[in-house]
Amino acid sequence: MRLSNSLPLLSLLFAPSLADLLPRTYDTHDFFALHLDDSVTPEYVAAALGARHEGQIGSLPGHHKFSLPQDQSSRVESLLEDLRVDRKLKKRSSSYGKRGDGLDGVLWSQKLALKDRLHKRVPIELVSKDEPAGPQPEAVDRQKRIASDLAIKDPLFQKQWHLFNTVQLGHDLNVTGVWLEGITGEGVVTAIVDDGLDMYSNDLKDNYFPEGSWDFNENAEEPKPLLFEDKHGTRCAGEVAAVRNGVCGVGMAYDSKVAGIRILSKPIDDADEAAAINYGFQKNDIYSCSWGPRDDGQTMEAPGILVRRAMVNGIVQGRDGKGSIFVFAAGNGGMSGDNCNFDGYTNSIYSITVGALDRRGGHPSYSEACSAQLVVAYSSGGGDHIHTTDVGTDTCTNAHGGTSAAGPLAAGAIALGLSVRPDLTWRDVQYILLETAVPVHADDDEVQMTPIGKEFSHQYGYGKVDTYSFVQKAKNWELVKPQAWYTSPWLRVEKDVPQGNQGLASYFDVNSDMLKDANLERVEHVTITMNVNHTRRGDISVELRGPQGIVSHLSVPRKNDEAQVGYVDWTFMSVAHWGESGEGVWSVVVKDTVVNDNTGVFIDWRMTLWGVSIDPEIQQPHPLPDEHDDDHDIEDAVYATVSIKPHPVTTAAPTATDHAERPTKPTNTEAKPTATPEVPTPVDEELSEEPTDSDTAEPTASTSPGFLPSFLPTFGATPHTQVWIYASIALILVFCLALGIYFYVQRRNRLRNNPHDDYEFEIIDDEDDAAAPLAGRRGRKRRGGELYNAFAEESDEELLSGNDDDEEGPFRDHLKEKDGEHH
Repeated sequence: MRLSNSLPLLSLLFAPSLADLLPRTYDTHDFFALHLDDSVTPEYVAAALGARHEGQIGSLPGHHKFSLPQDQSSRVESLLEDLRVDRKLKKRSSSYGKRGDGLDGVLWSQKLALKDRLHKRVPIELVSKDEPAGPQPEAVDRQKRIASDLAIKDPLFQKQWHLFNTVQLGHDLNVTGVWLEGITGEGVVTAIVDDGLDMYSNDLKDNYFPEGSWDFNENAEEPKPLLFEDKHGTRCAGEVAAVRNGVCGVGMAYDSKVAGIRILSKPIDDADEAAAINYGFQKNDIYSCSWGPRDDGQTMEAPGILVRRAMVNGIVQGRDGKGSIFVFAAGNGGMSGDNCNFDGYTNSIYSITVGALDRRGGHPSYSEACSAQLVVAYSSGGGDHIHTTDVGTDTCTNAHGGTSAAGPLAAGAIALGLSVRPDLTWRDVQYILLETAVPVHADDDEVQMTPIGKEFSHQYGYGKVDTYSFVQKAKNWELVKPQAWYTSPWLRVEKDVPQGNQGLASYFDVNSDMLKDANLERVEHVTITMNVNHTRRGDISVELRGPQGIVSHLSVPRKNDEAQVGYVDWTFMSVAHWGESGEGVWSVVVKDTVVNDNTGVFIDWRMTLWGVSIDPEIQQPHPLPDEHDDDHDIEDAVYATVSIKPHPVTTAAPTATDHAERPTKPTNTEAKPTATPEVPTPVDEELSEEPTDSDTAEPTASTSPGFLPSFLPTFGATPHTQVWIYASIALILVFCLALGIYFYVQRRNRLRNNPHDDYEFEIIDDEDDAAAPLAGRRGRKRRGGELYNAFAEESDEELLSGNDDDEEGPFRDHLKEKDGEHH
């Protein structure tokens, strides 16, 4: 056995130049991706464009790739632009005529370009020279008994602390108890989407799955590592499915299969990336992706529409409709102040985003935090790395780590769960991870108790993966109903973002009728798409505040981010509101805490609540993303209610029982999340304070009782606004009545002094006299009505807000472990 401890930096000395890696056809040809409907064939389109049909793009229905020489590209680009204009005109007018060239069936087009490499999330820290404390003798004896019972002879097993930690007891993935039940991942395939996989390694070859493998960098069947630095994928594969055979160590699911999908060793275009994440998606169950945009604290990138469509396609069509399971590493930019919500892969609702935890249970400095992070798993830091397979016949490594290592370990736990419940959908897997995660507590971490009684933090998500609990919960899990969603209209703000200790808040009230019409029962994910102009993007941050008091930090200031733009149709995501009903006031708060010459404007935003459907029989799957999904020229755009608010005081983390020791055999009696909390933790309520800007309206609590008798109308306004409405009407009536009485008295006095007194009094009786002031009041009432309408219009825009002050929910402690039952 050879042990590799080479550093990634060393590999750069041997890497070929970028020019050597580029496909030569891109030097002479341009490539286009087109979406076609059934009315036109790709052969017809190729003839009409004078292009070559390169084939369908992966498993995306109706999507095809075309190529043509570069000297003909400008003509085709112009034609495709004409088609885009025609599509917009047809969208606005059903009477728009058909084209004469028969290309009306081209629904969408994109010129493809080679992209820079997606970046591996390799370990940042070197192996510490500090020796950890010695192993506990009882734990060592238990580890030996487990190895004997399972016939594990792999020499690295005793060093694979992430599988069984004999030093920091309880700080492992709690997997050996699952193995002892005979659950080892058989029948499940995990595709390692990376820089290749050494299928000839003795530690992997028996579990290699060629049917689910492909090399998109070389267009070859075998995704074999070719470059000196092509080691990342093999190491990740060993974490999942290293064979129990006396070589190196064992994988989390050592009887499962691994496929290799190679995309990281050369630049690729969006069409190849889309094909890669759908490759073999009826046989590949899990896609482990330990890569993404640069983790440098200044990059903000999302996958293109082709890749987003491929992810949705995988969710809807993969695994015979149960959905492909995408696992993404959260990112290693923690030391650069990065946040995984600036990464369009990790903040997708379709991704299980996994952060890192070190062997001591601490937060590694590299691991990024964000509101989209679901769970954490163990990785490098705390004096050690992950010990796993490396490229070579019998080669191993003790230097794997970063969130790159955390993601595949979570994928291995999922593979074990799927081996006992292959019918779990992609959303069921997320539910079970959330339900069984062990909360992690740190002094500097802000923990919130959610309305469903779960602890959530931006550093650790819902906690660390507990494999035994995950598998036990999976055995009897009741499948969730299909996904539904509600999307708000675009909410226009168009106001300057104040600097300093203030934030600009915008509100939107979701009522029960909206949710009912959307067939949405309770919330799982929340996405906010927004536009903020700013001359320095790194100065701004965004919070989402839910109706039940949970705060999601959608973005944070980044010291390295000097981009002279803000957020352009960027979508943030949060899992912190999981289980809420969705009803009530949601607020988005944009902040600019850095007082300098850089300024910004909050333009607009919209929200989508994703969750469980009310009626599964009528729910349709989500369509593929459209290029006009973020089109702002839509009729239902409305101006949002806004206010200027002070920054919040940090909420103290709730106290809870230490989870350093947790059971090997958790009970399986927990219910699935309910939509309404029993005892949520109160959160800080600075958004209910008076505005610092006297010109802005302030919503009041949506649950405030009315003060009026039931027979009087409330006009749909808040009690505060009702006071103004009725007070204004009363003042107008009193004024009109007083004015009428004044004129009535004056006229009587004038008539008394008139020589024709008798005549005048004969035609004006008491009823007519009484009618005069009423007529005057009616005349004023029309003005009063105009004034009322102005108030009513304002109150219609003014949305409700408020938080329930309930007590903290009960915290379920784990049982002490018993000897012989651990793992």
